Amino acid sequence: MNTNICRYCYKEIQDRDELITASNWFRIRPYHFRCFELLEQDTKTIAGTWTPINGRVGMVTVILMGILAVVLLMTHLLGRIGDLLGILALYPVLLRILSYVIFEMRLPKYVENKRRL
Repeated sequence: MNTNICRYCYKEIQDRDELITASNWFRIRPYHFRCFELLEQDTKTIAGTWTPINGRVGMVTVILMGILAVVLLMTHLLGRIGDLLGILALYPVLLRILSYVIFEMRLPKYVENKRRL
């Protein structure tokens, strides 16, 4: 199965420069950056929103949640509830790792003469 197909326009994603991976609950989907903007405009409810994983905001979230998870899991801050919160804070980190392994690792960084959408 080819994993570098945009879930909005069903065309091939050619490099990481045009890839945005997004999550909604427990699903990860690849999109072109233009298609993701259209998807955000189409989305009306909060429950149906797609959150970008591999952009700047996604990386900041991963870093902050990773730090929070390490602090809560390595110390006795908040006791067992802190351990549970630390495990839950690992969710965005796990999504980012899965996004990289499944979608980004298979694509080249930048293709010079690519076809435009």
